Amino acid sequence: MTNDSAFESAYQSMMERAIRESSGERKRRLLLDRFNEKLLARNVWWQVRGNLEGLIPEMEIIDLKDGTRFSDYGYVPPAPKSRGMLLEADAFGTHLRDVSRWKYADDLKRQNHLLIDGWKLLRFSRDDMLEKPRRCQQTLLAALSAWGFITPKAGPKLNVYERAILHYANEHVGFVRIRELSENLQISYQSLAKFTRSLEDKGLVTLERSAGGRVMRLMSVESE
Repeated sequence: MTNDSAFESAYQSMMERAIRESSGERKRRLLLDRFNEKLLARNVWWQVRGNLEGLIPEMEIIDLKDGTRFSDYGYVPPAPKSRGMLLEADAFGTHLRDVSRWKYADDLKRQNHLLIDGWKLLRFSRDDMLEKPRRCQQTLLAALSAWGFITPKAGPKLNVYERAILHYANEHVGFVRIRELSENLQISYQSLAKFTRSLEDKGLVTLERSAGGRVMRLMSVESE
């Protein structure tokens, strides 16, 4: 099964399950055109995680004022330290050009209430998801690491960049090229070389170097 067909199958299963288990306003929203939301799932989440596990489309939330709100996606991992994370796919026309002053103010109030109530929130524009997907993927990966949604294993203390690099390496079989890491994580070679050497010193990755000593590829020790 190709990566595209694997995504389509996983996405269809996720949506069918959500529609089957929902009712009322949530079900109505799930049956609408979801181009931007599917774009977020395919170009951002799937590329970072390799699956759609834990994603809840049109997640229903009760805000501080006991009002019902909906988020394009919710993600609540097992034993979360906070309420979880919400992800929004924003189209320019929907959120800015065609929106009323009242709706714009309500959208800001909604976001403030969710943040105050302990939710983490990421918003991605349709243009960025289409034209700069790697930047969006890097943002998601950094957020998952910084907010503790990538469960650290017992061992050496890692900074956010080391956690992101190690997570990326763990998600791929075999060696990962440094150029690929740089492009996907938006980290310069100089920084990657420093962080990968630190991971090597901690016994977490194996590095492959050129004859001149330049770091070329790495592999998580879990993949060996």
